[in-house]
Amino acid sequence: MSEPQSEKALKDMWILAGNNQESLNNVRLTGMEPSLPSIYKTGILAQSTIAAAALSAATLLEHRSGKKQTVTVDIDDASASFRSESYLTVEGKTRSEMSNLEPENNIHGFYKCADGGWVQLHANYPKHRKGIIKHLGCDNDRKSVTAKIQTMTASDVERTLSSFSLPVGKMRTSEEWNEHEQGKVIASRPLFSITKIGEADPIQLPTNPKRPLEGIKTLEFTKVIAGPLIGRTLAEHGADVLWINGPHLDLIDSLVIDMSRGKRPANLDLRLSNDQTKIKRLVKDANIFIQGYRPGAIASKGLSPEELAEIKPGIIYVNLSAFGTKGPWRGRRGFDSIVQTVSGIGHDGGKSAGIEGMKHLPCQALDHGTGYIGAFGAISALQKQLTEGGSWLVDISLAQTGHNLTSLGRQNKIHIEDTNRQNKIEYLEKRESPFGTVEYTKPAAILSETPGGWDLPPSPFGTYSPEWW
Repeated sequence: MSEPQSEKALKDMWILAGNNQESLNNVRLTGMEPSLPSIYKTGILAQSTIAAAALSAATLLEHRSGKKQTVTVDIDDASASFRSESYLTVEGKTRSEMSNLEPENNIHGFYKCADGGWVQLHANYPKHRKGIIKHLGCDNDRKSVTAKIQTMTASDVERTLSSFSLPVGKMRTSEEWNEHEQGKVIASRPLFSITKIGEADPIQLPTNPKRPLEGIKTLEFTKVIAGPLIGRTLAEHGADVLWINGPHLDLIDSLVIDMSRGKRPANLDLRLSNDQTKIKRLVKDANIFIQGYRPGAIASKGLSPEELAEIKPGIIYVNLSAFGTKGPWRGRRGFDSIVQTVSGIGHDGGKSAGIEGMKHLPCQALDHGTGYIGAFGAISALQKQLTEGGSWLVDISLAQTGHNLTSLGRQNKIHIEDTNRQNKIEYLEKRESPFGTVEYTKPAAILSETPGGWDLPPSPFGTYSPEWW
């Protein structure tokens, strides 16, 4: 059986991108909700966004070679892919077992405040953890942070830490978010946008490629999950992806391992003028540029969409943010869990589960959904470039994806058995890598003629030189 709501969600995205609706006849969506224990339809979000990215790749191959194929996505496979980082193992160790952080020093998570409200601190990165400790004025342990926050209102904690660009969120109800100025902006905006930002002739690509994105050079500046997933998805369909990191920046090793498959992780320092010159030289030969840093950070280094369109006419620029490019929170740093906290998703989960405070979704659905939407937008924009020319900007945000998820309606299945996690071995494959034996999720989308996969194993940053092959 197929999930009609997934089919509608896919069609809505396809039309929003301006793609030919005849291609929708080539996709097969199998399985039904509920796929994961959740009050929201995370399975539909997973299935529809993964199908959108895969179908756009298949359509691009047809444009380049005339070869048609079908795309099949099962809802349980898609849900497993939305959990890729939590299903990862390295030499048999899970993500939590790879962490070097002592439990008492792990200040990431939920806290109850003096006014009875709740906040979430996002403190997985050492820089954020140190900033939170400094500006709250407490010791580097959970007990001290808890005691300090219990003397503050939720609004005070959010206001204090966000003023220093630290990731924090006050728990709001859905109704409160709907009345919030940023919530209103998000509700008024489309799920994503693809906008022409410059003139350029259509690029010429080799015909009869073996894979849909063969020959597509992608330059990626991202961290965490949503941004790296864009590049990982493009690599799944044959793109050449250079993933650039500053050697001074904090990393979460397990996320690097999960998100570096198929890519060439390299180091360049945006603070150095010589490395900035190298980056702009790479841009001249790139087809797609992905950025997911704090709003304004990349642009301040001369890498705004408009500047890159001047350097490389015909570029596809994918811009990822937490809260979008409009509204009072457009410059605010955020992560999946923070967006869930402020937008009512966390509160709804806690209420449905019968607990005080918050319960988040069973996967990082906003991260993964936004990542696949970003890949879909990039390939759709590339298709426009090939047919009509121009440079194109793709705008996506976690908050917009969250709004899309909640608009799908509720299913109130938070208490069902988690068979996806019990059956996770069905969704995994093993590979040798510089990290050791790695087990990770298989591609959820099955292309009949050009099956997805990653040519390169996961690798640490610095494994490759920052240059095109």
